Amino acid sequence: MERIFAEQDRELLHEAVDRFHRARTLVLGDVMLDQYLWGKVSRISPEAPVPVVDVQQETKMLGGAANVINNILSLGGSPILCGVIGDDRTGREVITMMEQQGLSTVGILVEKGRPTSMKTRVVAHSQQVVRVDRESRNELGHGMVEKILAFVEEKARDVDVIIVSDYGKGVVAPDVIEGLRHLKKSWDGIIAVDPKVGSFPLYRGVDVITPNHHEAGAYCGFEIIDREGLIAAGGQILGHLECQAVLITQGEQGMTLFEHGGEVQHIRTAAKKVYDVTGAGDTVIATFCLGLASGLGMKDAAVISNIAAGIVVGEVGTSTVKVEDLKKTIDKMRLE
Repeated sequence: MERIFAEQDRELLHEAVDRFHRARTLVLGDVMLDQYLWGKVSRISPEAPVPVVDVQQETKMLGGAANVINNILSLGGSPILCGVIGDDRTGREVITMMEQQGLSTVGILVEKGRPTSMKTRVVAHSQQVVRVDRESRNELGHGMVEKILAFVEEKARDVDVIIVSDYGKGVVAPDVIEGLRHLKKSWDGIIAVDPKVGSFPLYRGVDVITPNHHEAGAYCGFEIIDREGLIAAGGQILGHLECQAVLITQGEQGMTLFEHGGEVQHIRTAAKKVYDVTGAGDTVIATFCLGLASGLGMKDAAVISNIAAGIVVGEVGTSTVKVEDLKKTIDKMRLE
């Protein structure tokens, strides 16, 4: 069934956005720094058949789980971040940037000998030319896992939603997820996961998982090329992971929500043009969970996250959505 947008939906979403500042969220996951080198290409290298990028500008921003925080902050929320950095220059830059945004760094743990993840993207003429990753994918030591779980357990009573942002850099380890499952026995909040391919079995028992269609297909063992495949994948994930809902994002095709015991809801994309999907998954799960924490049901939280994602994919590079832009876009949504 396709989700229809009506005037009452507009009013409901506006009211929810006005409550975002009261939403209590904790983000747990892989913290990284995103570096962008912006330039132009006017010639091919004489050393190899590759373009020479004349770098004209450099920008850095919080990435990974920290970009989920960026999105929540931009939408008016007051999030808590828990993650791991290395004892290095990049890690110190992450701390400085968080402090400059007024974010608490008490949940940022330092593991010596571990590099802070940094992704460097070279962009020329609005197109990404190459990406360079500096990182470790090793799982955390037992002592670091215990520190993470102790922090999450301490903060859980003050939050409505825990967002797990898994970029496959080792923070979202089996013992961490097991600790969250144990927490669920005495905590009535929502645990939502932005997954990593290959780690799906870890997430059994969480409330919500938000894969894109490539990730969903990879887990299910087939490529999702039509609605039939999409329905099969959503049902399979819902059953295998025993979760309450699965939200599969499909880029230009929008997203589809599968709820335990409920009907399938397809939501058409709100994007006018798609330039860059970098960070779109972070925007989806951030907005979706802000919606849930602000009193929306799964369906309406999915609608508002779809609207937010439609804004960020129209920008080049990792982007976030501002409250005023989200409201303006809601106002422009076509009624049916």
